[in-house]
Amino acid sequence: MFNALVLNQEEKRTIAALTQLDESQLPAGDVLIDVDYSSLNYKDGLAITGKGKIIREFPMVPGIDLAGTVLQSEDARYQAGDQVVLTGWGVGENHWGGMAERARLKADWLVPLPQGIDSKKAMMVGTAGFTAMLCVQALLDGGVKPEDGEVVVTGASGGVGSVAVTLLAALGYQVAAVTGRVEVNGPLLQQLGAKRIIDRSEFEEPARPLEKQIWAGAVDTVGSKVLAKLLAQMDYNSTVAACGLAGGFDLPTTVMPFILRNVRLQGVDSVSCPREKRMAAWEKLVSLLPESYFTQACQEISLEQAPEYAEAITNGQVTGRVVIKLK
Repeated sequence: MFNALVLNQEEKRTIAALTQLDESQLPAGDVLIDVDYSSLNYKDGLAITGKGKIIREFPMVPGIDLAGTVLQSEDARYQAGDQVVLTGWGVGENHWGGMAERARLKADWLVPLPQGIDSKKAMMVGTAGFTAMLCVQALLDGGVKPEDGEVVVTGASGGVGSVAVTLLAALGYQVAAVTGRVEVNGPLLQQLGAKRIIDRSEFEEPARPLEKQIWAGAVDTVGSKVLAKLLAQMDYNSTVAACGLAGGFDLPTTVMPFILRNVRLQGVDSVSCPREKRMAAWEKLVSLLPESYFTQACQEISLEQAPEYAEAITNGQVTGRVVIKLK
């Protein structure tokens, strides 16, 4: 038997309960994992509290990522005792996720935990950090070089944005960070390597089809009118890596940035990213992140505390990363 946080729905209300399960109750998969750590982010908070339509079927174990040790494997790529990490693939939404002491998953969803990082640090990075690495890699693949000029990160104080700032600074880029609370988030973003802090209000004004060329590259975690403003300001032959929809699904722009300035808009999806690309991203992420990243604010909680923290995180009362210790 093992402990799990299980979500059920009663009269359209989401009920979270710490429950004892046995391995026979786990969904099908190739690999059985002894989970060391998971993380708790805003999306998990919405799922646990029922404030967002995250869960697609009940019962569900939430937790969009996990790190742990292989107990049993039907796939030759993994042996008992291997350390692995999982992000994406809809875990915690349509397949039982990380907030349990055991997980059974498809082997293709997993990657080996890179050397130089342990399970806790992997969850301090989590899905947000992994997504940030994919965004930075998109700029590299697009040919954006540090000497080309300034790069900008929107939503810079969020999980993806803050890691993107850190990674770009580590690679030698001049980074401008866009945030909605300059006085609060500015000092931290400067510590992470941002050279310039910009108030988000400057990106919320209606964009003309083309504006002054400012940015050699961009990581956008917001979308909608912020992304439209960004596209209008991109240099010729530049790349925008877009991964977020926080601002909405609409994109009020024209074809002019793409035709007249050859701007490349690269969508980044961390959910169904191919295994080889996933492995390469994790390896590069670990090599680039400075050790100082892991001294940032991080709260380690127990599984029993997850519902309480989920409520707090959706109310904006939690800062920094939250990791859940399972072992």
